[in-house]
Amino acid sequence: MPQEFKNVHFTKMHGAGNDYIYINAMKEVPQDLHSLALLISDRHFGIGSDGLVVILPSEIADFRMRMFNADGSEAEMCGNASRCIAKYVYEKGLTDKQEITLETLAGIKVLKLDIRDDKVAAVTVDMGEPTIGDTESIVILENGKKFVLSQIGMGNPHAIVFTEDLTDVNVLGNGPLLEVADIFPDKSNIEFVKVLDSRHLRMRVWERGSGETLACGTGACATAVAAVMKGLAEREVSVKLPGGELHVEWSKENNHVYLTGGAEFIADGLFYYPLNK
Repeated sequence: MPQEFKNVHFTKMHGAGNDYIYINAMKEVPQDLHSLALLISDRHFGIGSDGLVVILPSEIADFRMRMFNADGSEAEMCGNASRCIAKYVYEKGLTDKQEITLETLAGIKVLKLDIRDDKVAAVTVDMGEPTIGDTESIVILENGKKFVLSQIGMGNPHAIVFTEDLTDVNVLGNGPLLEVADIFPDKSNIEFVKVLDSRHLRMRVWERGSGETLACGTGACATAVAAVMKGLAEREVSVKLPGGELHVEWSKENNHVYLTGGAEFIADGLFYYPLNK
C-alpha cells in the first residue's frame, strides 16, 4: 500500500539565528507533537530547525506556548521563541495588543512589543526572577578537563562557563559532555562565555536537546545574572552570539530579568509527514 501522509501549515522564524518551526494550533492541535518535532526539525529530511513551537489558546493568558527541542524533548521556556510568538500573533492578526501574556511551563511571561510602521521591530520579555544555584560547581569530565560552572535557572537549567576559549574544540567537544554531567539529572544547557568588558559578553551555547544553536535567550539571561554575581558585569549588558546580539537587564528593583531583541519571519509553507512514523 502507498504511504499515507498528513500535512500541517507552518511558519519558520528566527530570533538572533535561533530558528524554530511555528504552528498555529489555536483551533486544532496536531497529534504526537514529540514525534512531529523530530521529523520537522531534521535539517536533511525535514524543514530544519532548532525545534518546534506550538501556539495554543490559554485559559490564564493571551496565548500558550509549547516548545520542543530538535530531539523531541519538551522544554520549559525559550526567550527567542517567546519574541517570535509576539511577532507572529501581532503581524498575523491574532491580537492587536502591544503587551501580551504568554503561558509557558515556566509560568506566565509578559511580552512588550515595540511597534514601528505596523510591524514588530523588537520585543522585551519579562523573564521573571532567576533561580540562583551554586556559582562554583566543579565538574571533571572523563577526558580529564575540569570546569567551574555557575548554575542559574531561568525556568530551565543553565550552567555557565566563563572562559577565554570559545573554540569548536571547547564548545563542541565539551558541551555535549557537560550537558549530561552527573550533577544535572535533567541535563542542562551549557553556556561558554567570554567577558569583553563590563557591558559586553560573547557567548556560545550548547543547548540541551538541540546541540549548538546560534542563540539562546534564556541562556543570555542566565549568563548576565552569573556575570553580575561574579562581579564581572553590570546589570545591563549586551550578549553577542553567533546569530546576533541580545540585550539583557537584571533589575535591581524587582529582581526580574528582561530580555530584548528582534524576531524575523523566514518562510510559510505546508509540511507533509507520514502517518504512523
